[in-house]
Amino acid sequence: MDITSDHNSDLVILEQIEKDPDATQANLASQMGVAVATINWHLKRLIAKGYVKARRVGRRKLRYIITPEGLALRAHLTLDYIQSSFHLFRLIRQRMQDAISQVQAAGFDRICLEGDGDIAEVCRLTALENGIAIVQDHEAPRVIIRAMKLFVVFKTDNEPFDHGSMEGQD
Repeated sequence: MDITSDHNSDLVILEQIEKDPDATQANLASQMGVAVATINWHLKRLIAKGYVKARRVGRRKLRYIITPEGLALRAHLTLDYIQSSFHLFRLIRQRMQDAISQVQAAGFDRICLEGDGDIAEVCRLTALENGIAIVQDHEAPRVIIRAMKLFVVFKTDNEPFDHGSMEGQD
């Protein structure tokens, strides 16, 4: 099951409320990097669905309480997040293994990896596990990371080979 942006936001809000029931909407918005109105919308929705209760603890202060249904939702969303993360990990790993196969078939045992972030780290580890050295030599085949796509470019190639355009895997 894919995690939508709303589900991810709900999960983060539920986790923050669990850590600090006295958190304000402004505080939650600041932590998540969104507008207070966005937090207000999510909280109203979570309250309407019975996942969160709001209790007044002062004239202008609310305390948010996660209901048992809200705890069950948080557990479900956490599991979905983990499953989605592992799916993405396996997808990138497979794409990198396909790229490595192409590089090895061309007689190379090293690559120049271009990209950064978590996807690049998965690619780097996959290469090293398969005995492929990561070098800064631009004579070596380049594996270029663009979003979730991998391209293998050989020095003599005019066009990159795309390992990310397999249907149904994005």
